[in-house]
Amino acid sequence: MNRKVDIFLRKATQWEEEFKLLREIALDSGLTEDLKWGHPCYTLKNGNVILIHGFKEYCAILFFKGALLKDDKAILIQQTANVQSGRQIRFTSASQIIKMRRTLKSYISEAINVEEAGIKVELRKPSDLIIPKDIQATLKKIPGLAPAFKKLTPGRQRAYVLHFSSAKQEKTRDARIERCAPMILKGKGLNEY
Repeated sequence: MNRKVDIFLRKATQWEEEFKLLREIALDSGLTEDLKWGHPCYTLKNGNVILIHGFKEYCAILFFKGALLKDDKAILIQQTANVQSGRQIRFTSASQIIKMRRTLKSYISEAINVEEAGIKVELRKPSDLIIPKDIQATLKKIPGLAPAFKKLTPGRQRAYVLHFSSAKQEKTRDARIERCAPMILKGKGLNEY
């Protein structure tokens, strides 16, 4: 048990009981417990296997290489169309976790086997990213931002473009670009602080 995870659980204002149950199941698997990205993460020889996290409407266990699991029960969820490897099992109550305990242990065991075998998810090749002209124009308005954006990795560029282009209004898009400018200028990705 990791002390940082103890603190995380004490501070949890939502899903506390569910997190404790998922932690217990994860620890039974023999994985090493850590706190990564602000959430309980379970690893095998430093390879990430599962992560426990919560959202407003549900909590979940994330399988980092979930796309490789058989998913006999058809319970794995791809968070968004852009997620290539990870898959979640979502919960809205502790009773769901209790009922699924055996299934969860089975899925975790399979995920451990995948990690031990060193199997990797074949990721789609990043296609040439098309940056909408309005986003390009706004990037050029801030000194040094357009060249800094071009230096980012394709994945970071893609994440920013998706974030910017999902804004419904022009002023919201521009505000997002301005808010993200310091991170882009430092060469950081959207969720890197």
